[in-house]
Amino acid sequence: MAIEIGQTAPDFELKDQNGEDVKLSGFRGQKAVALVFYPFTFTGVCEGELCRLRDDFSVFEDAGVQVLAVSCDSRHSQRVWAEQMGYQFPVLSDFWPHGETAKAYGVFNEALGCANRGTFVINADGVVVDAFSTPDLGTARESDRYTEALAKL
Repeated sequence: MAIEIGQTAPDFELKDQNGEDVKLSGFRGQKAVALVFYPFTFTGVCEGELCRLRDDFSVFEDAGVQVLAVSCDSRHSQRVWAEQMGYQFPVLSDFWPHGETAKAYGVFNEALGCANRGTFVINADGVVVDAFSTPDLGTARESDRYTEALAKL
């Protein structure tokens, strides 16, 4: 991953599944952020990971952390998926310019045109306190890894 622990997280502004603008710097000074890049909407491993975040959402709320899920899919497909799955966190579209935010974080997969699985936990000052990924697109992130990362806030 290109972004390392201790670095200031690159700012971005993306549309969520409802067409609303979400800017990372908008949380600065107010809330920590768990920035969760995933490859593809409507796929099994991604669905499992995001449903686990949905089901464990109180862990993030209790820690004062805003979950932001990001993929290079269009916000229109993300909207349908988020509604079907009941995600209570923003699902952001890094569709155009294609993968620009994933590239800024060093998780863009050029060969497939999608984001690799990468998570960045960013404190309220905008500094990355933890970052983790998986070795390939078919491997889900471990739930315990989120607990470890949140403890660093």
